[in-house]
Amino acid sequence: MKKLALLITLVFSVVTWAQEAEKKMGPPQGNAQVGDLYGAQISAASEKAAISTKVLDKKLKKSNKIENVVVKGKVTEVCEKKGCWLTVETENNEKFFVKMKDYAFFVPTALKGKNVVLDGSAESKVTSVEEQKHYAEDAKKPQAEIDAITKPQEEVRFVANGIKVVQ
Repeated sequence: MKKLALLITLVFSVVTWAQEAEKKMGPPQGNAQVGDLYGAQISAASEKAAISTKVLDKKLKKSNKIENVVVKGKVTEVCEKKGCWLTVETENNEKFFVKMKDYAFFVPTALKGKNVVLDGSAESKVTSVEEQKHYAEDAKKPQAEIDAITKPQEEVRFVANGIKVVQ
């Protein structure tokens, strides 16, 4: 019985410690300088062949999902909590949402305002109200803006294998 109580106490302590550590963990530090790479390597040939977000949008109109695509764009927002997502601005001033594949890497908030090349896959997706509100909370949006989210939204979602700062 003592061993069971000790085991339960140990498990509870480890879980509590992990939860507290996750709360304290923020985005990685760094200045997001030209050439900095996050996640998987992006070859020079892939970087050179990167398409604009406008071309990506046209391709997504033909096919709902595109695998193995390299896109270039400007980062407009980065998750303030962990650096686990970002938004990239398109040529027509719309934005698309980027998550990191398998939650395998994070980016510094200094990436905001930088031009990047993203390697991964893209798809058109309907995002629920709950998910939109979650990301708005991560971005520390004002409560009024969060409360104004009342409808699912169709948007472009990108899952990045790698992200490279290019300008």
